[in-house]
Order: sequence, then structure tokens, then C-alpha cells
Amino acid sequence: MIETLYGCSTCASADKALETFIAGLPMETSHHRVESQETKCGFGLQGVCCRLCANGPCRITPESPRGICGATPDVMVTRNFLRAVASGSGCYIHVVENIALNLKNTALVKGRLRGLQALERLCRIFDVGGADDHEKALNVAEAVLKDLYKPEYEKMELVEKMAYAPRFKRWKELGILPGGAKSEVFKGVVKCSTNLNSDPVDMLLDCLRLGISTGIYGLTLTNLLNDVLLGEPEIRMAPVGLRVIDPEYINIMITGHQHAMFVHLQDRLTEDDVVARAKAAGAKGFRLVGCTCVGQDLQLRGAHYTAIFDGHAGNNYTSEAILATGAIDAVLSEFNCTLPGIEPICDGLWIKQICLDDVAKKANAEYKPFVFAERERVSNEIIDEVLGAYAARRGKVEIRIPENHGNDQTLTGVSEVSLKNFLGGSWKPLIDLIASGQIKGLAGVVGCSNLTAGGHDVLTVELTKELIARDILVLTAGCSSGGIENCGLMTPEAAELAGPKLRAVCQQLGIPPVLNFGPCLAIGRLEIVATEIAEALGVDMPQLPLVLSAAQWLEEQALADGAFGLALGLPLHLGLPPFVTGSKVAVKVLTEDMKQLTGGQVIINPDAKSSAEQLEAIILEKRAALGL
Repeated sequence: MIETLYGCSTCASADKALETFIAGLPMETSHHRVESQETKCGFGLQGVCCRLCANGPCRITPESPRGICGATPDVMVTRNFLRAVASGSGCYIHVVENIALNLKNTALVKGRLRGLQALERLCRIFDVGGADDHEKALNVAEAVLKDLYKPEYEKMELVEKMAYAPRFKRWKELGILPGGAKSEVFKGVVKCSTNLNSDPVDMLLDCLRLGISTGIYGLTLTNLLNDVLLGEPEIRMAPVGLRVIDPEYINIMITGHQHAMFVHLQDRLTEDDVVARAKAAGAKGFRLVGCTCVGQDLQLRGAHYTAIFDGHAGNNYTSEAILATGAIDAVLSEFNCTLPGIEPICDGLWIKQICLDDVAKKANAEYKPFVFAERERVSNEIIDEVLGAYAARRGKVEIRIPENHGNDQTLTGVSEVSLKNFLGGSWKPLIDLIASGQIKGLAGVVGCSNLTAGGHDVLTVELTKELIARDILVLTAGCSSGGIENCGLMTPEAAELAGPKLRAVCQQLGIPPVLNFGPCLAIGRLEIVATEIAEALGVDMPQLPLVLSAAQWLEEQALADGAFGLALGLPLHLGLPPFVTGSKVAVKVLTEDMKQLTGGQVIINPDAKSSAEQLEAIILEKRAALGL
């Protein structure tokens, strides 16, 4: 903690330039509020508090080992955990439903499809066709929507088409193949209500079922559908951090997960008449400034949008600092990771807030629902509002953008397709590097950023440094990527921090030791990489020298992500435990029994060095079993 102008301490950050900038702000941010929230509820941390009925809230203690209804700590904990996983799954299913609907509507009006190779890929997987590209896109979108809307008792058809065959076989044996994804969320919520299910193991198996539908639909298919509509990622170098903000433009900060919702606006902002209006107002034009996962997604596809996209400025807990520069004129939000704490900052700096999806409605924001058929009107109204905000606020606010924040040479645009193309069209070069020991193994450092576990991105960045120093190649996805890239670990120069063997590989290929796959949705891309490598080796996924870490997980969506990782049979490291430690059954199932169920396991460790040692030991064990 360091003292700030606001009069209280701010939490530490792995990003020291950001920490210094926030410390000098005359306004409160989430980084300031950490200290006042340091005292945590012990019952909540363990998950042994229940407030589902009017007899409660009930809390488990040694003197009171059951709730009034008779619920044990195992029941309370797993019921709360299932409720959280169902909620997190629902968020992802909301996103994939919207992109499928947008793709369907675009196909019906014969709109622009930027990723035709991705479309052909999905047609092959789904075994669908069409007379032209638009009919193919329509059939792909409807296949996804049909599965999402199935009842819980009807199994989704695309799971078998998308999943790795050995994994599908194991899921079928365990009885955890999901029915319709929206119905699975509904059933999960019902199941953990008052005086219903009291079998903790049964509820944990439901979490795995939700993990599968979350991963295949909410993660993997969201990416692939976005590729069709928005264009596929292309590897390139790009600037990151607060330095990407250009005050000579009208700047719109984007936050959320649903890029497709503003693609029409994005294109409209570059058209001559709109640029002319910006110039008449005194600016050079419009720019989008990336924040949270939608910024990562736009950065991933940035090669297609050079005329409008400034770059990715930071993750969820950088958003307040982005606004505090004074150079942002409007915030466009459409999903989560949009902190309530941005509201007073926007009000204080006259920044216009606009929400496109009411699930992300901010109290002081104008709600302009995205309606595909009315996208022209909505885009033009947003442009009017932002121009008005620019004219009203510029000259009244101080603009200060720290030049030392971020860097100009972060590698981005990495996907399962672009990376394989970079390797020459197959995974053999990567497999050979792993087999020879030049790369010891792979670690997916994924998920959120939070302000605990040492501070903002502290554990995530330190763990990443420890892993690459052990010759383990790191693949990232999520808000964690924002902190890692702003700290310089995705520049080619970061190879100096890697172990000698990985360093040599990076220097030979001109790549960093950390590869950024983009938003948290891109965890689905990592699953494709793992699947294709396992298939090339002829092994099941749990046999791979591959580990996962969501070191600074934050939200319920992260728990649904984790359930997918466990269903895939992968070791999952968490820097902080989910709220399950009050249940011996839950802890045992997640950390021990899961190895026999799916091959996965949960590892809890808040220390970067010893966590890296544990993950390295697992990788070495997997290598030995494969004879490497």
C-alpha cells in the first residue's frame, strides 16, 4: 500500500507505472478501496453461510454444525458453488447466443462476413453446407441456436462434433453430457434452491456438466462465430497501455465481451461524413480505446481495424485509470468487467456513458439497446451523443497520459489458426520442441485480474515470470493478459527473462515467451490447441505436459471456466481458493478425487515460486509418462 493524493492507501500493482499514476489521482478508485475492505467474513470465505430462506442466514460453527433445516457444511458449500457456476455459465451462454443471433441476422440481410475460412471450418465441423456463404453462415448460426434452446433432457448435438473423442467418451461414461445450455443453467439454479438437492457430489458433477456447455459453446464457439463475422486474428506487433490514447481524437473506451454489438458503429466511425463531423468539432477523427476483454478481442483482430482502433489500454482494474487520463469522451459498455466504480469518475469528468445491453446497465448511463434491424439509427444516435460530450467537456478537463505506461511492441493476434500457420501449417515444430526439452511444457495463464493475491496482477505476473524461467511456454487469455502485456512480458525482449532453452527458441523465432490469445473467451482457443496437439500425439488431454492457472480469478464466470478445465482433465492452479474450504467433501473431490473422475485437479497456492514448482513438477511427471 502507498499513500495517495486522495488521502488513503492504494494497493500494490505488478504494473508500477500504473501504480504511480493511480497514486497521484485526485479521485477514488477500486485500488483505494482495497484497504477499507481488508476485513473479510470468515463464513463467506469458507462458503458456510446460507441465506436462502427466512430461517437464516445460517452459519456453520463447531457449536452449530448444521443449519436450521439440517443442511451440513458440505451441502451449503456445494450448493453455493453450483449456484455460482450456473450464474457464470449463464453469462457465457448469453454472449454466444447474441453472437449467433447477430451472425444469423447478418446472413439474412447478406451483410459482410470477414472470416470466410472460419466459416468453411465450422461448416466442416457441423457437417452443414449452403448455396452461398450467407446460407452457410445462416445454417451454422441456426445449428448453434438449436442446441442452446434444447431442453435439459435432450443432449446437445454439437458437443460430440466439437469435443475431442476421448474426452467425449469419458464425459459420457460419467453421465455429464449436457442438455440444452440455457436449460442446464436453469436446472442448476433450481437444483441449488432451498430444501432440494442435498447430495454434494451430485451437485459438483452438475458443475462439470455446466463447464462442458460453457466451454464448448460460451468459449470455443463464441470465438469461432466471431471469427466469421469480425475477421480472423493475424499475428502482428501492437502498442499497449495508456500510451495508446491519442488526445487529438474523440476517444471511446469499450468495455465488455460482445464485440459484434458495435461492429456497425465501428465501421460507421470511419466513414467520410462522420470523420468530417469529428474534424468540424476540432478532432482528427474517432478512435476506440480497448479495455477489458472486448478490447483484447479487438486487439486480436486489430489488423482488420487499423483505421479506428488505437490499441488495448488495460484490463478491468485499469479502466478507472484510463478514464482518469481525461482523454476519454465516452464509455461504450455491453457486458461485464464494467466496474460500478467508473460511474463517479465519468460524472466528475463529464464522460458520456452508453450501454448497449441492459445486463451491463450502469446507473448513470444512457441505455441504447442493440437491435440489429435498427443498427443504423443506434449508431448515428451514439455518434451524436459522443460528439456532444466531446464538445461539452474538452477544454474543461485536464488531460494527462503517462508516456511510460505500456509498450509499443506487444505480440498479438495469436490464435489456434495464426499460430499453427506461423509454425508452418502444423503443430509438429512445437511438438518437436517439447519432445526435445527445449520447451519443457505449456502453461495456460488465464482468466481475470483482481486486487488481492498480492495486489493488482501481482501473483499473475510473478507466476508467469517463474514459469518462463523454467523453460515453460506460457499462453494467456483474459484480463490476466492485460496485466502481463502492460508489464512487458509479451515483447520479444522478454525472452531475456526466460530459461536458457526457451530463450533460445524465442530469439530464434523472434517471439516472446508469453503468447497472448486475447480475451477470456479465448480459453476456448487454448482448448483447440490442446485438442489438436493431443490428437497429433494420439493421447488423451490429461496426458499432455500442460497445466492451467487462473492465479487471480475474480468472477463467477471464472468458476465456470475452471469447471471446463477440470472436465478437460487438466490441472488447475488458483492463487485463492473458491469459497469451498468449509466442506471437506468439496475440497477432497476437487483436489483429489477429480484425478480419477476426469484427470484434472485443483491446486491452491498463493505463492508464485512454489506454485511454479508444483506446476513444473506436474509437467515433468507428464513428460516422464510420455517417455520424454
